[in-house]
Parts: sequence; structure tokens; C-alpha cells
Amino acid sequence: MSASLDKSKGPGIYIPPPLFYVLTFIIALQIQKKVPISDMLFHTTIMKLLGVIFILGSLFFLIRSLRQFFITKNTVVLIKPASSLQTTGVYAITRNPMYLGLGILYVGITGLIGNWWNLILFPFLMLIIQEYIIKREERYLEAAFGQEYIQYKSKTRRWL
Repeated sequence: MSASLDKSKGPGIYIPPPLFYVLTFIIALQIQKKVPISDMLFHTTIMKLLGVIFILGSLFFLIRSLRQFFITKNTVVLIKPASSLQTTGVYAITRNPMYLGLGILYVGITGLIGNWWNLILFPFLMLIIQEYIIKREERYLEAAFGQEYIQYKSKTRRWL
């Protein structure tokens, strides 16, 4: 653990995480214009249906996690310190329901609009989310909540 971590400033993530999802999505759309890949598979009823199912599934994680943060008066702004450690509800299923929900939403919208580049860039997006955001959050939470967070981390998976 880094002794220089300033717990009063939260995990120190200055770029809002949803922006990473949006920018990756837009970049994929731009790449499709320059290097098109056939999107015929996406024009099927099954792909549209899967897209809708994924979008609805994403709402389970997004709505429940945001609701829990608002009820506990915790912050979703990552330059502010957390007021409490979330370990119940949807946070008992995954330590990162917001990022998981955004990832599922990303894939669902991709199913509706039909762009292979979105799927090709998706693993890179998730790697950035995990390495740049989640690992910083984990270091911060361990510094801020100590053994309570370590125990939670040992019982609850990062994703699913």
C-alpha cells in the first residue's frame, strides 16, 4: 500500500468513467467509416432482441447500484472520498456493478446499431476500466476502509 495515497481526495480518478465507454463507442463508429466491416449479422431479429435484452439487463446493475449510492448518501464522483463501503445489495454480487452495467449497456447498444468495431474495441475498453479505474479504486478503498474492504474483496468477485 502506498503511504502517499491521500484518502481525502478519493481514488484520484479525474476522468469520469462513463466517458471511457462513450469515447470508445464513438471511436469504433469512426473506425467503421474508415475501415468498414460488414454488419449483416446485426440486421437480424435475434441480434436486435439480444441488444434489447442486454440493455434491460444493464439496468439491473446500473439502477440498483446508483440507488444504493444515493440512499447511503455516498458519492459517485471519484475525486471525492467515499463516505461508506458498499457491500450489500448488488454490491454483494459484484464489486463493480456500475462498470459491469455500463459494459453490458455498451454491448446491448452495439447489438442494436450493429458495429463490429465496438465489439473489437470492447476488451481494450474493459482493460482500461480495470487497470486505470478499478485498481485505483481498490487501492483507495483498502487505504480508506482497511480490513473491512479486504474481507469484502475476498468474498465478492471484481466482475461476476
